[in-house]
This record gives sequence, structure tokens and C-alpha cells, in this order.
Amino acid sequence: MEKNHPKVNYGKTGVLIINLGTPDSTSWLDIRKYLREFLSDRRVIEVNPIIWQVILNVFILNLRPSKTAEAYKKIWMKKENMSPLRYFTIMQAKKLSDKINKDSIIIDYAMRYGSPSIMQKMNSLKKSGCENIIILPLYPQYAAATTATVCDEVYRCLMKMRWQPSLQIIPHYESEPLYINALKNSLEKKISEINWHPDLIVASYHGIPKKYFDKGDPYHCYCQKTTRLLNERTENDIEIKTTFQSRFGPQEWLQPYTDKTLEKLPREGKKNILLICPGFSSDCVETLEEIAIQGKETFLKNGGKNFDVVPCLNDSNDHIELLLYLINKYLIK
Repeated sequence: MEKNHPKVNYGKTGVLIINLGTPDSTSWLDIRKYLREFLSDRRVIEVNPIIWQVILNVFILNLRPSKTAEAYKKIWMKKENMSPLRYFTIMQAKKLSDKINKDSIIIDYAMRYGSPSIMQKMNSLKKSGCENIIILPLYPQYAAATTATVCDEVYRCLMKMRWQPSLQIIPHYESEPLYINALKNSLEKKISEINWHPDLIVASYHGIPKKYFDKGDPYHCYCQKTTRLLNERTENDIEIKTTFQSRFGPQEWLQPYTDKTLEKLPREGKKNILLICPGFSSDCVETLEEIAIQGKETFLKNGGKNFDVVPCLNDSNDHIELLLYLINKYLIK
């Protein structure tokens, strides 16, 4: 009986860092495929699913891919042939693995939408002998449309496993001192590089519909908390203002809106603006195209003088140390 028993790998811990996702290329079909999965998530779009699927398939998926493809083409990493978000997520996993450097701990990455999928990587970690899996959603501020939908997908994977691993989830880290310090260092580094003095620092977070906040989503509070702690930690007298970007559709989202704020700041005498995106763990189309390109054009067109954007934490040493600290808190000793 023992000779015929299938080989069982065991005794390892897996760490899966998970980001939002990215299309595989800038082609219309790949963009459409990615948008279909993303915009079909009931956590992201909380409207009647029957009505929404008609709107999505008849209108949005026939019109939006072309516009989205143009945005991705502006920021696509041609040498690596991938989006910045994929590149930096890969580098984060690699650097974490190099730092931990233990055969008993496997570090990998997945995307909530697109590839590699959570299902694919969960099965891979289980097959490699991971009896315990730590999930690290790369969203500092918890929201149902980000962290919770990652958890939903992880649970769906577990439901299909006969022999489930134990599971730990790192839910949010909006106020971790190492996170705030990493933001502070990135902000101060950028200030030291520019030859002008910011009148205001704008902290732009991805928005969510206001009705999600009204239903009890804590995201808005976490964003405000991060900005407050960053403001307290920085050693300058420049005000930091919270705004929200990337709204989609006609309904009201969290305010103030980043784009509308950039339109009116020059009229208020704020003509030198530095912008940071604390909620994005990696630079992506929302930071590099929507903010660094579109946002800059909006600001300058309305009378602004100087505008610059602080890079996301990406694979910086500070960020890797933060992620390592979060993982170590959840490792079974």
C-alpha cells in the first residue's frame, strides 16, 4: 500500500501577494478580456446584474477597450513587454523571496483579474507542499471592491480543494509606521529633486462610489487616516490634501475629485503642485497615464505652473522592508 501511495509535498508556507491585475497586451481583444472580468465583479459594480450585463456587453465592452488601449500604450514597458504594474509586482515577489531566502517559504504573486490568476497560484502553492498560505492583498486601505474581492476569490479556490491549507489574510496596513515612513521618504526624495517649492501636496486615492461608503465601507476613513499620519510625519509645512480619482459612470463617488481639484487649484493661487498616490502599491495606468499625463495637462491648462508626481513605492527598499515586516507578523514560528 505504501509503495503505491502518491507523493505528498508538505511542510511549507506560501506567501501570495496579490494586485489588481493588468491586460496581457495593449491589443483590443486583451483589453476587452481584462475589462470583462474586472467589470463583471459584483464587488466592483453593485447594480442589478442582469441590467449591468446588458450595459457591459452591448455598450462598454464595444466602446471602452479602444480608449483603454490608448492609455496603456502610453505607459507600456516595451523592453519587458508588460505593464508597469505586472513588472513591479514580479519584482516585489522576487525581492521578497531573496530577502526571506528559506526553502520552507515560497513567495509568489497573482492578479485578481487577468493572469496569473489567484486560482492558478493557489493550486501551485498547494501542490508545492504549502500547508499554510498567507495572502497579502497589495491594497494598504481596505475596501470591499479591492481587498474583499481578493478574499472572495481565495475562498472560492479553497472550496474546490479536498485538502485545504490553513489560511491567513493581511487585511490592511494603512497606518503601519513602516508604510507611513516609506511614503514620507518617497515624498521627501521627490521634493529634494525638484527645483521649486510645492504650494500643496495632493494625496490622490482611487475612488469608490459614495453609496459604498454609505453602506459601511471603511475605505474613506482609512485614506483619511493615511493622509493625516503622513502629514504628521513629514518635516515640512506643506499641507497635504486628500482627493479621489478614477471615477466611472454617472453616480456620485467619494469627493473631492482629483481632476476637478486640479482644475480649480490654480485659481486658488496653488500653482505649484506635487501629487502622491498612497493607495497604489505599484505604478500603473491610473498613476502614470491618468495622473502623470492627463492630470498634469489639466492642471497646466487651467493656469498651473509646476506639477510633478511622486513614484509609487514599487520595488523600493522601503516597500520591500514593509512587505517583509507584514509577512513576518503572520508567519507561524
